[in-house]
Amino acid sequence: MLAVYENEIGWRAELALDYQRRGARTVLAARRHDGPLVVQKSLYPEGDGVCHSIVVHPPGGIAGGDDLRLSARLDVTAHALLTTPGAGKWYRSAGELARQSLQFDISPGACLEWLPQENIIFNQAHAEMRTAVRLAGDSSFIGWEICCLGRSGSGEKFSRGNLRARTLIERDGRPLWFENGRLEGGGAALRSAVVMADRTVVGTLLVASAKLDSTALNACRALRPINGAGAATLLPGLIVGRYLGASSEAAKNYFIQLWHILRLVVVGREAIDPRIWRT
Repeated sequence: MLAVYENEIGWRAELALDYQRRGARTVLAARRHDGPLVVQKSLYPEGDGVCHSIVVHPPGGIAGGDDLRLSARLDVTAHALLTTPGAGKWYRSAGELARQSLQFDISPGACLEWLPQENIIFNQAHAEMRTAVRLAGDSSFIGWEICCLGRSGSGEKFSRGNLRARTLIERDGRPLWFENGRLEGGGAALRSAVVMADRTVVGTLLVASAKLDSTALNACRALRPINGAGAATLLPGLIVGRYLGASSEAAKNYFIQLWHILRLVVVGREAIDPRIWRT
């Protein structure tokens, strides 16, 4: 049951998407939403097989007390790519937590790509991001998150507030990846050489597929971001890409290059950048 309301502590909104394969075409068979979280019409820039959807949050930012929930279910052999039209802005809060929850259920033979624009965590924001990916059989997932701590372009530092992030990926009920972290504004971890090392942008790319191997890993490791540091690691059924630096553009460009390599391995399709990224 979807529910939304607005009161003195913020918005509650949900968006649930259901993708199905009908012949050669992936379609958005059902969408249910309440509140300021919607999806635009289906796009097919690479033919019928892949349905591109743009997830839009019309208020333009997430404030303290907001609770946004996005879920997507992919039926057998469906293929969907979800992205966003612009950076996600997490506004300063007097103390209320702002939440974003993602839940993706991917059936055998299906593939979901979650490729949002970067998150900008304002100073004094209290942000929580939770992602749960449930894979079945030989399904696959490609996704990333990029976070910018403070608005460095205007000289703002992330000196107060906090960012909490939790990601779980499992296949047939068995965990492939679990990460749970918290960064405090102005805290020691922001300066620590083994955490943020005084950098302001951090990103993680996760690709889950049984087709990943050392050849794919070596191709990823041959890439370097235009600035900052990047790395890739191969785990059983999973490649993890990391970025740490001072540029969200460099992080995104690096992840796009990794995506171009890994998508071909995972689904046998050349990557086609969503047009919204160029507008």
